[in-house]
Amino acid sequence: MLEGIRLNRYLAQRGVCSRRAADRMIEEGRVEINQRVVRQLGTLVDPDRDSVCVDGELVSESQAAKVLLFHKPVGVLSTCRRGREIGPIILDYLPSDHRYFPVGRLDKDSAGLLIVTDDGELANLLTHPRFGAHKVYRVEVDPPLQRRQIVQLSKGVVLDDGPARALEVEAVNPQVLDITLGEGRKRQLRRMIRAVGADVVTLTRIEHAGLKLGNLKPGRWRELSGREVERLKRLFSDSHENSPDEE
Repeated sequence: MLEGIRLNRYLAQRGVCSRRAADRMIEEGRVEINQRVVRQLGTLVDPDRDSVCVDGELVSESQAAKVLLFHKPVGVLSTCRRGREIGPIILDYLPSDHRYFPVGRLDKDSAGLLIVTDDGELANLLTHPRFGAHKVYRVEVDPPLQRRQIVQLSKGVVLDDGPARALEVEAVNPQVLDITLGEGRKRQLRRMIRAVGADVVTLTRIEHAGLKLGNLKPGRWRELSGREVERLKRLFSDSHENSPDEE
């Protein structure tokens, strides 16, 4: 095939998943083109001629994409597929009108704002470190952090998977902090707090890419307006246009 688009982007455009998740599906042998399994990342597909299936289901033209803002409760898994880990998943709380997937994740024991969508291109913008979608977390710690420890979070700490730093730390009170991160490695914030000598009591994401959790109750969701979605896309459009066609 000499012309076409990359398979991961095709799946994202059809609302199947994000490009990163599409790459995992391809490597796992879950994607077929014209009834043949493909495992090669970077495979091209012709949208006008090729039939693409995921898990045996034909990928069709997508509906108009939807973006939801969900308040994930503690104890709920940030996934749309049941696996080995036991517990409720976010789809137990969401409507079934679209093929939703989460933008990033929150640990099972964390709560707060989780963007859920079937717009793979938007998910790519919001999750890729290249585009700098900041996240703000309200963190209750024990014991309360001293000024030197707060400064250390901003300067940076060394974790087992590399250095990490907070972009901003604001003290709500002696034991509660609002911490802004520009990346989201596994349990990163909990490990950063532990590195400066304290433990996380509660952790709630209150903002992502300028979207605020506000008064949305745990377990509830709301659909973003067209204006909110367009604002997100405009916010990252320059970076997106200059990015390569890959994750």
